[in-house]
Amino acid sequence: MAVTDPRTLLEHLFATAVARADPMRSLSQHLPPKPAGRVVVIGAGKASARMAEAVEAAWGPCEGLVITRYGYARPCQGIEVVEAAHPVPDVAGQVATARMLDFLAGCEADDFVLALISGGASALLCAPSVGVSLAEKQAVNAALLASGAPIDKMNIVRQHLSRVKGGQLAAVAHPAQMLCLMISDVPGDDPAFIGSGPTVGVATTPQDAQDVLAAWQITVPASVIAALSRPSGVIAPYDLRLSRVTNHIYAAPAQSLQAAADVARAQDIEVVILGDAIEGEARDVARAHAKLALEARASRAPGARPLLLLSGGEVTVTRRGDGIGGPNAEYCLALALALGGVDGVHALACDTDGVDGAAEVAGAVIGPGMLDRARAIGLDPQQMLDHNDAHSFFAAIGGQVVTGPTLTNVNDFRAILIEAAAG
Repeated sequence: MAVTDPRTLLEHLFATAVARADPMRSLSQHLPPKPAGRVVVIGAGKASARMAEAVEAAWGPCEGLVITRYGYARPCQGIEVVEAAHPVPDVAGQVATARMLDFLAGCEADDFVLALISGGASALLCAPSVGVSLAEKQAVNAALLASGAPIDKMNIVRQHLSRVKGGQLAAVAHPAQMLCLMISDVPGDDPAFIGSGPTVGVATTPQDAQDVLAAWQITVPASVIAALSRPSGVIAPYDLRLSRVTNHIYAAPAQSLQAAADVARAQDIEVVILGDAIEGEARDVARAHAKLALEARASRAPGARPLLLLSGGEVTVTRRGDGIGGPNAEYCLALALALGGVDGVHALACDTDGVDGAAEVAGAVIGPGMLDRARAIGLDPQQMLDHNDAHSFFAAIGGQVVTGPTLTNVNDFRAILIEAAAG
């Protein structure tokens, strides 16, 4: 059995995964009835404006402020939406975060605070530790992104160089009651690492942050070393200031993978979900997945129904070259090289927020013959992988997947479609 148009199918499965995590479809069922007293809505992340839009669709106009990525704003009735930079913070995010902290400082015990947190909040909520400048914070953030460190390790550093992460945002609102609704973009769905946990207490220490910097050989300014040499402001999990905070993850990668799997199974495609929390260097994960795909292709009886391998999580890239790349595009290029142009194997890897790395591209799609087409126009796929130039590669051959802002974020989505040989 053959799939008539593999690329269209793969892009449809990706769109299904994204739609499953759209706040307008899923958030309202997790909202309580609107409290009778003062209600304050705050939030940060690439999905936060869409989440705020969903809240007001259910509750009507609300008082509040959310910070989202440039281009991700949504029309809200009462909640103010501020756009700022991601993945490296900027002045707009710093100013908006200061306003949010002032806003929360005026909350009282009878107030109800609804916090909306999604991936991207780590950069968008920007309040550097005392003695650390915005420029220094930006440099550390950029170095972390280029280091290949997994997201949970990066967020340990971010928490201890901040006056808002690691439970500190929620602590400012005490004694108000707070409900935080989260969309998870982290492997394992640990709320402490979603947006660096601004409403979640953490047990890590500044020494843990120093250990991360040492392990990934990240050079930092003297002010950062000084900040990590003294106690930080992160809040312990059982601190009284968090006693009225409830954190709830209502959308996560596993749900989106399952939605895509359901669509594929309805088309008589066998589905195996490899996991929703896969981490590692993009090219290493790609080689491992290529091995699985080649083994599956070789073992399938002629004429058997197609097999789909789905996975989520967050792969990373250790920057070695000066190209334009991103973890999903790099995964696809490394996967294509490892597959060697084998017939019957197609794949897609995209970030569900529509942004792969720092490029306004969701990811890429590959199929048989792609490497030959690339070489025919003078491209060297291996050299471009070596230079972290995967986005340039896929732009040249028409392999990019461009969605624009998806207004949500449940991490990477990867799908490998394996067709059996003709019967």
